[in-house]
Amino acid sequence: MAKRGILSYLILKPISIVYGWVVAIRNAMFERGMLKQTEFDIPVITIGNISVGGSGKTPHTEYILDKLSEQYRIGMLSRGYKRRTKGFVLGTENTHVEDIGDEPYQVYKKFRDRGVMVAVCEKRVDGIERMREIDPDLEMIVLDDAFQHRYVKPRLAVVLMEFTRLPHKDSMLPFGRLREPISALNRADVVVITKCPEAMTPLQKRVIASDLNLFPYQKLLFSRYKYLPPVAVFREGYSRLPRLDLDSLTSSDTLLSVTGVANPRPFVRQLRCYKAKVKIKRFSDHHNFTHSDMESINEKFTNMVGKRKYILTTEKDAMRLMTNPYFPHHLRKYIYYLPIRVSFEDDNEQPLENVLDQLLRNNSLIR
Repeated sequence: MAKRGILSYLILKPISIVYGWVVAIRNAMFERGMLKQTEFDIPVITIGNISVGGSGKTPHTEYILDKLSEQYRIGMLSRGYKRRTKGFVLGTENTHVEDIGDEPYQVYKKFRDRGVMVAVCEKRVDGIERMREIDPDLEMIVLDDAFQHRYVKPRLAVVLMEFTRLPHKDSMLPFGRLREPISALNRADVVVITKCPEAMTPLQKRVIASDLNLFPYQKLLFSRYKYLPPVAVFREGYSRLPRLDLDSLTSSDTLLSVTGVANPRPFVRQLRCYKAKVKIKRFSDHHNFTHSDMESINEKFTNMVGKRKYILTTEKDAMRLMTNPYFPHHLRKYIYYLPIRVSFEDDNEQPLENVLDQLLRNNSLIR
């Protein structure tokens, strides 16, 4: 193990140093105007992180859309990671998950009746321009996973970082998980520490604030996940599908956790809060489930011992599984997903939507 660690250090650490130089040069070129940034006459809010994977961008994006769409006409733009299309694609009633990607599809399904426009485009400047052509009355754009996409100059930048994976002790890719050095936080208006424990103490918050050493004008917030009751992935055709009450399960019951997310540990930890036994089937982030994957899930589920057996997955994975032609039909009545709600309400501080609204108004960014 030690030998492998030394080899990893000798091979990957130099690459990390070079990668850091490249990132620093690129950022300097934007700061000095050598690379062009486009600023729009309506507020653009970017949501992102400085490390790879698992910080909770989609739930926090949904939180912002849920709160701010009550006041403003909003569009959400993403690149649509791992979609099978190219260029600009607008979410419509005929859109499939493969067209825009699992996370934008999840957002579209939730907010299509709230007047929120959802679109994907690799080139964010082009995407925003197309969205405004379609709806000239848009008052605000939210860019998902776009902190490093500096061709758009945001009015406000929100950076997320996971409580268990704070960046001050991390290294640049590929030796570590950082996309940018911690100094990139200087560009953030709001930093949110996500997936915080329920019993987080004021001392823990002060230590994190000291380690991050943000400027006085930057806001530091702490959020946590609240898991809502399970929802059936396949509801059509099952009008009498029973409600799954996880609290009623016993040690004679078994849950199969099926995930294709960057960090499934919080999800699995939540399932283990209940009395049922938990088995795990893990796939890579944004995994495209194949026929053989479905066979392996079916085999795992069939071989599980339990008085009652269910499959539990994340909401993001549900978007891909519900449209997957290979998902075994006989398993449809056994699979549920756990919706997530982001909460700031237990902290003695302003919730994120109030902070954003205040910053926007203080800087005269709202028309």
